[in-house]
Amino acid sequence: MKFLGNILWLVLGGLLVAMFYYLVGLLICLTIIGIPFGVQLFKFGTFALWPFGRDMVYRPDEPGCLSLVMNVLWILLGWWEIALIHAFFGLVLCVTIVGIPWGMQHFKMAKMSLFPFGKVVK
Repeated sequence: MKFLGNILWLVLGGLLVAMFYYLVGLLICLTIIGIPFGVQLFKFGTFALWPFGRDMVYRPDEPGCLSLVMNVLWILLGWWEIALIHAFFGLVLCVTIVGIPWGMQHFKMAKMSLFPFGKVVK
């Protein structure tokens, strides 16, 4: 079921979402200061390609002071809007019975986009 869900996710918009994350991450990485934020967007893009059966979890040595500071900067600089967008699409998809699995993936992406520093995709 994971394989079929991932294929449908990819065809019905997941590829577009991943390309958007990669493109914005690349643009953000053009500045030296934006590289840490661009790397997080690359993680989101990788996750958006194949979300079923995967999750973002903290590394064994995290959360640490640096990831805490970067997560606070992430929120203060307005990147929390990504979480709102995914939560909105999750709600829209969960209204229909057929869209519930994809809505749950958007909720997972909303959760991971609130505090992305110190996490890895598993």
